[in-house]
Amino acid sequence: MSAPGGASVGRILRKAMPTVLRSGPYRCFFYAGDHEEPPHVHVERDANVAKFWLDPVRLVRSGGFRSAEIGRIQRLVEEYREELIRSWDEFFND
Repeated sequence: MSAPGGASVGRILRKAMPTVLRSGPYRCFFYAGDHEEPPHVHVERDANVAKFWLDPVRLVRSGGFRSAEIGRIQRLVEEYREELIRSWDEFFND
């Protein structure tokens, strides 16, 4: 499927929602429109999604994850925090 100008929809979506980390069942990504908010990451697994601020790492909101899984995801975000912040800066400041 193509968008106006011949760009593929998949390419546009990847640009609008770049995946910055995959770990196990989790995909961490940004929305291109998030640039006015503090650095954060969205984490999804299946239909579940959570949003974490990166400095300091803390849960903003969650939909569908149980509390134990949120703890695992928060540890994942903490482990990769520096890389996620670097990806945020590269995406929004370049």
